[in-house]
Amino acid sequence: MSVFKGEVTSLPPDKSISHRAALIASLSDGETEIMNFSAGFDNQSTLGVLQACGIPVRQEEVPGPWGAAVRRVVIQSKGLWSFTPPSAPLQCNNSGSTMRMFSGILAGQPFQSELVGDASLLKRPMRRIADPLMQMGAGVSLSPVGTAPVVITGTKDLRAISYRLPVASAQVKSLVAFAGLHAEGETRIYEPLLSRDHTELMLGLEPRIENNERVIVVPGRRQLDARPFQIPADPSAACFIVALGLLGRGSEIMIRDVCLNPTRAAFLDILIRSGAAVTIENRRTVGGESIGDILVDGSRDMEPLVISDPQEVAIAIDELPMLGVLSSFATERFELTNAAELRTKESDRIEALAMNLERLGFECHQEPAGLSVTGRRERPAGPVEVECYDDHRIAMSFAVASKACGEDIVLSDREVAGVSFPNFFSLIDSLEV
Repeated sequence: MSVFKGEVTSLPPDKSISHRAALIASLSDGETEIMNFSAGFDNQSTLGVLQACGIPVRQEEVPGPWGAAVRRVVIQSKGLWSFTPPSAPLQCNNSGSTMRMFSGILAGQPFQSELVGDASLLKRPMRRIADPLMQMGAGVSLSPVGTAPVVITGTKDLRAISYRLPVASAQVKSLVAFAGLHAEGETRIYEPLLSRDHTELMLGLEPRIENNERVIVVPGRRQLDARPFQIPADPSAACFIVALGLLGRGSEIMIRDVCLNPTRAAFLDILIRSGAAVTIENRRTVGGESIGDILVDGSRDMEPLVISDPQEVAIAIDELPMLGVLSSFATERFELTNAAELRTKESDRIEALAMNLERLGFECHQEPAGLSVTGRRERPAGPVEVECYDDHRIAMSFAVASKACGEDIVLSDREVAGVSFPNFFSLIDSLEV
């Protein structure tokens, strides 16, 4: 096994907050400066579709607080209806966040547009975005099986609605909120399970509790004034470095300035509950978001992870692949239930985890909404190819196991890590001692 030590100040900026900062900037009146914007492929896709719809975007590298360069993005807009009809289909590449959330904005624009993506994105379900937008008065058409291409016929006459999310989805919640900004009256979003709440925080929307339900009220057609955003480090990226330190016995890693929003940091609670030596230091609030430093100590054993609470699954959904691989290699056990949503991500992540873990000698059992790992038969003697399925989180999860545990793993696609974590491989290499 390898040992890892060091201080990490170069985690990618948070993907989710970067997407939303750019989209909110495009709806705001004036010039918005976004510091530490993500250079990942997905966030660049969001900037690309904004530019294709006539929104001016500038990017440059400037010195950051730890000395390394960070990305400064400046977006100019005149408010809610500053977009122009695109001359070609809008290319979202692999970014479901771009496709889903931007659909809410396009629904309020008085023109027709088409959103497309790569082979992986074209397989992902999109009926969940069509239903609320059509209720609000926009036209939405999908493929015969309910996937992209997404063709949206927007209108300036969107209707405010009351909408209850059928599943916990921050992307769908956000697209309804963005559409609601264009509608006449108040749009009400009922959320049975809490999902990440960056959109509400960044728009200054204070959730209400009505009959034990969380309700977000979006006032329509109010001007948004441009304001600056500072993007913290991505907790989903931090999860890979935390797992690296826990698997590398004797490791000690400090990860600086990570977003610790409670709707994003549930994976830390899961790990601490298992006995993992993970602590939070220097917690503070910046721009409405909780941030802090994560100290990882790889000297202590952890218990197998058992993740079953639907609320916990909903807010740790992006970290579940890494948690599954971590628990399997650290304890030869893992149990996950109530996670059907995991099958609808960039890949069917339950299938991807089970198949690759089985190739590596683990005993796995799949359920429609979960996965259990009950032991390891053997450690294969030769190289094992892990199929990444064009999924950055599957690729990075098994890369961490390979690096920390000395597993002879060959990834089918290393480059896909750049979707969210462009410096992933160089960073984990730099921490090895």
